[in-house]
This record gives sequence, C-alpha cells and structure tokens, in this order.
Amino acid sequence: MPDYIAPGVFVEETGFRSKSIRGVSTATTAFVGPTRFGPASLAPALVTSFAEFERSYGGCADLGFAPPLNHIAHGVRAFFSEGGTRLHVARVAGRSKTATSARLVPGKTSRFTARFPGAAGNGTVKIQFAAPPASIATASIAVDGSFLRIKSTPPLLLAKQKGRWCTNSATVHALTPADEITGMELLTLLVTTLDADGHSNTYADLGLDSQHPRYLGTILKKKPVTPADQLTQPFAFDVASTVTVFELFAALTPDAGAKAKTIVLTGGTDVAPTLPDYKKAFALLAGLPDVAIVAAPGHSAFPTALSTGIANQLVAHAEQNRDRIAVLDSPAGQDIAAVQTYKARFDSTYAALYYPWIVTTNPAFNSATPGSPVEITLPPSAFICGIYARSDVERGVFKAPANEVVQSALRFERNLTLPEQDILNPLGINCLRFFAGRGHRVWGARTTSSHPEWKYVNLRRYFVYLENSIEGGTQWAVFEPNAEPLWANVRRTISDFLLNEWQSGALLGSKPEQAYFVKCDRTTMTQNDLDNGRLVCLVGAAAVKPAEFVIFRIGQKTADATA
Repeated sequence: MPDYIAPGVFVEETGFRSKSIRGVSTATTAFVGPTRFGPASLAPALVTSFAEFERSYGGCADLGFAPPLNHIAHGVRAFFSEGGTRLHVARVAGRSKTATSARLVPGKTSRFTARFPGAAGNGTVKIQFAAPPASIATASIAVDGSFLRIKSTPPLLLAKQKGRWCTNSATVHALTPADEITGMELLTLLVTTLDADGHSNTYADLGLDSQHPRYLGTILKKKPVTPADQLTQPFAFDVASTVTVFELFAALTPDAGAKAKTIVLTGGTDVAPTLPDYKKAFALLAGLPDVAIVAAPGHSAFPTALSTGIANQLVAHAEQNRDRIAVLDSPAGQDIAAVQTYKARFDSTYAALYYPWIVTTNPAFNSATPGSPVEITLPPSAFICGIYARSDVERGVFKAPANEVVQSALRFERNLTLPEQDILNPLGINCLRFFAGRGHRVWGARTTSSHPEWKYVNLRRYFVYLENSIEGGTQWAVFEPNAEPLWANVRRTISDFLLNEWQSGALLGSKPEQAYFVKCDRTTMTQNDLDNGRLVCLVGAAAVKPAEFVIFRIGQKTADATA
C-alpha cells in the first residue's frame, strides 16, 4: 500500500488483466558437426541465411578427411531452402591444425595466423601501403602512432610519439619547409586476407605503431573483444609488444618492383572428429534456451561405431534438456532390413528417424572441373529440420510435419513402395516417398518411441511447446503469497493461454471444457505443500493427433434408399 501522509488527490495505476503467456519459439534449430572454418569452443553462432553461414563457417568445399563431403554446409543450404530461418551451428573441429605464416621479424613474435583450425585457413595476406601526400599542417595534427616518410635520399622515416616526430634512434625531428618541398607521405596499410575457399576480407587505414587507433595488431588481435569479431575476422596478427614500428615497416615492405607484400599461411589441416569432440559440441548447445530442434547432418556417414555413438549422444542431449527433439538419419544405401536393424538401437520420445537419403543439386558443381558431380546424395535430417520450421510458421507446431513437399529434392536414394512402408511405419521409421503428380514428400511423423502416448512427432513437440511456454510465462508467480488470489491468477493465466490454443485448432473438443482443464486449489495441494512453499497446478490438454489413416467407407445404395 502507498504511504499517504498529507491530504490530497492521488492517482494510482493498477492492472485488471491476468498475466499473459507468450508461446516459445519452436523453429530454432541447431546443427552439430565439422565445417571448413569457424569457432569450435565458443557458444554456437546464430545464422539466418546460407550466406551468413558461409562467411562464418566456410563454404561447401570438401573436408580433408573421410568422408570428405561437407555435410554440415550442404545441410545448412538444404535447411534454408526448405524454409528454415534460425540456425545455431556448433562446429566439431577435432584435432585439426591451425594455419600460420612464418615469423616476419626475426627473433620476435610477429606472424599472421588463421583464427580457427582447418585447411581453409591456408590462405594469403596481401599488404599494400597507402601513401597520400602530407604537409607540415596535416602532420602536426596527425594522431600519435602515425608514420611519416620524407622522400629524401635515403628516405627519412618518422613515428609520431607523444606529439613529436621521432626517428628510429628516438631522435626528435622538427619538420621544416625543406621537408615539405622534398615531399612527405603519411603511411597506412591496406590489408587483404584470402582463405583457401576464396573468401576475402579487406582492412583499410591500418597503422604500423601500437599507439595508432587502428593499429594492425589491435584490429586483428589474436583475442578480439567480442565473439562476433572472431567470426568477421578469420585471420589474426599475433605480434609482440617489443616489435617496433620501424621493424614492422621493414617486414611488411614489398620486394623491389612489387606493389604488395604477399604473406602465405600454411599448416592448416582437417582431422576427422571423435565422439568426445561431439560431446563437447553438444555441451555448448545445452546453454541455448531457444533451440527446439537438433540434428547432426552427416553423422551416419561415419564408421558404424562412431555414427551410432553420435546418434546416441544426440538422443541423450534431447532427453536431458527436455525442450528439443533430435532428428536422426539412417546410414546411406541401406535396404529395408538394414534400416530396421538400425532403428532397433533407438527408443525415445524425443527423437525421430527418417529414411532414405535425398538426391539434390551440387552447388559446388563446375563443368570445367573433372569429376565434379552434378548431383549429391545427402542425409535427410537437415531437410526435415527446415520442413519442421516451415510447417511451424505456416500452420503451427501442433500440425504433424508430414505430407510436406521436400522442395529441393531431385529424387530419393530409394523409391519406397506402400508395402515397404507398411513394414517401416509401425516401427517408427519415417519414410520419404515420391508420388506421381504430387512430388517428393515426407510421409511419416512418428517418434522412435514404443510408448503409445508419444508415438507422434507433433504431439511430443507440441507438449514441449506447452510446457516451456507455461514455465516461462508463470515466472512472475515465484515468491508471491501462496494463497487463493495467487491460485486464481495462475488459473486465469494458463486458461487464457490454452483458450487461444484451442481457438487456433491445436486442441481437440467442440468447447473449451472438452479441450483442457486447469486446477490450482486445495485439491492439488496439501498442507505439507503449502508449508514447504510449493504451488502445484494440474494442467490437462487434449492435443489433436494427426489423421494418419484417412478411411472412407463407401457402399452402394438404391435410388429410394435413405441415408
């Protein structure tokens, strides 16, 4: 209550509406696996387009180990092609080596390095000097750390320190009209980096002295201020504080007759990941609260022991977090018997398995390159994740992500028939099938679980959505007085949310009373609960299950027969 002391008119703001619950995101996806480039120990970056992924993690070029196909990059492309919009990527780099250049200043740390391990870091750094003319007036207002060249014979090099121009021997040089007549130039660097995949970055107006506000060693420092800088600056310059501006100038000066100094980085390698490497990546994903779908495209292409281990980790990750579903791939080239054997390894309400693989166009195809394939065969998980996201946006998470077109598919690795799907569907193996006149479609929406209550993907995903939305939308109730007014407010808050869900078609029933119930009173709490500060609310929702089998019973009737 406000403390009223003096007489007067007082106006207070009050709320008459119950608190509202905002539905959580269901379309944000996370991929785990090896890429050409990018961070492996930072929180997985969010990308919203393939171009953004390419800038941060490299392109679709092959990896330097078996299998060489870059499944994550191709999978990201498929994800966005199928309608995905938000994707976190957790890179698995294994023990890949980082590319570096030779030391530029003998005896002192002064080399360019790739910021991340991998063969894509084997690139080049091109250094050019910008030398605009200077006058005594412009030189006098130049910032500390500026570098001046007087075009005498031999040239006189000066560095500005504490407002004074000094030579290499620390002798102060006072600029004269004779210097201006001879010619003066303020030198800065233009640095262009190029990685092995052809991605280029340019940095202009860089200084040679550590006091310069755009010092080369600061702009491209080994440990940037923010993780975003690491993603936008794939190369770093590792330089010791003892390296002087004059030593750096000499090291970066182009050879006689050359316009630029080219520095080559070597030693970057791709090394096949191991199961512990994947475990570290999954641990990074655990801290992302908005992820609702996880996959590891390409994991089933590894040898059986590793691929099975990764799949088990993927399922365990989803089960432990309880706010996401894992999308699994069958191995490539499996027949009906083999995929049944593979599916027998999994039984989880938080996982779904898809079969077979998908043939699509190869973005890296080049008719001038011998052996460059026009088509590639990819695991379905990345496509399916994009379809999940597309279905959520167009219809809602309560709608089964099936009978949806795989838009970027040319064909499937194997054309499944109805009798074959009759075998696979009851086992929880979601089939991808081609229908003449209707295209390539996802023709299944089951989890890998044997539990009859949780056999549908949309049911599991919808209850994850409900649970997390209610949890996040009722945080205000913590530490409120645990009595009837709070219980009534909680009931109203959750009931309003579920009413909107029913009106959207997510819940079964011709009226709200049939679709859901919310109880929060003395029937759900004992005195012991109240004494221990527990508010217990019981919520029931009749979720809509998919019409997996549509049956029309048709019979003959005579003209005078009644219906």
